[in-house]
Amino acid sequence: MSDQTSKFAVAANSYSFTTMASPCIVNFSQQDYDYLGDEALEVIAKKIEAEVKRIEYKYSRYRDDSLLSRINDHHTVQLDEETSHLINYADIAFNMSDGLFDITSGVLREIWDFKKEVIPNQSDINLIKRYIGWEKISVDLTDNQFYLPENMQIDFGGFGKEYAADQAADIARQEGIQSALIDLGGDIVVVGNNNTPSWNIGIRNPQQPEQALASIQLQSGAIATSGHYERFFIKDGKRYCHILNPHTAFPVDYWASISCIAERCLVAGTLSTIAMLKESEAKGWLKDQDIQFLLIDLANNIISQ
Repeated sequence: MSDQTSKFAVAANSYSFTTMASPCIVNFSQQDYDYLGDEALEVIAKKIEAEVKRIEYKYSRYRDDSLLSRINDHHTVQLDEETSHLINYADIAFNMSDGLFDITSGVLREIWDFKKEVIPNQSDINLIKRYIGWEKISVDLTDNQFYLPENMQIDFGGFGKEYAADQAADIARQEGIQSALIDLGGDIVVVGNNNTPSWNIGIRNPQQPEQALASIQLQSGAIATSGHYERFFIKDGKRYCHILNPHTAFPVDYWASISCIAERCLVAGTLSTIAMLKESEAKGWLKDQDIQFLLIDLANNIISQ
């Protein structure tokens, strides 16, 4: 194989690779292995990997040659159909979250450095908040022209991996896969139907992330989790996590993690993130969305529906 970061394990019917700074795994069912064979499954897995990396290269804020970097460099960009769809989705998520899910809030990383473990001062917060607010951007998708006001940026990090997981699952279905589990760094899609077996999916223990605190059986659909354990530091006994409220510019501090189940991973991930940002209102808000969810509070108690 030309890509040494990828590996197909025939015995386990699985294919692993790394992208979007995450370990990624495609697990195929024994049924598909028996029907298609390892060579065909490896071809399909490589198509999935290529699609996930295509999305990363197109929308990564870390790549100078990405479309997102071009937008953030304040070029007027002609949006293609895919990007228009994602921009429109971000607009919907912003409105349904009362402005908490805001793709302009990525600039907060300029004042929150989780490696140096420094809490920003109020003057830095006041300055950066001037450049946050999706409502400040006039989105005209009629001619698909997009331009950002000076000093503002957009970031697809809040849903890019989930979107990629959905695209990967679509490829699996198009290639005739009947049952598979696609895991992109914890954003999971299960390809299946009423006649295929369920997959057992572990929910991480926020206090011991390498262990599972609960599990969910999923025959098809997607599950995504947002948690305060993914990137954080503790200072003076207080935890500061990477999930930042764009209204306050400070990390959330109410739930340890929230997992949501939906037909599409893009939706599951958005709902789990919004719920973390909703803090004390999360449970009621999720009930209104009429979905299955699992909350873990700061004492590691599980609340599910």
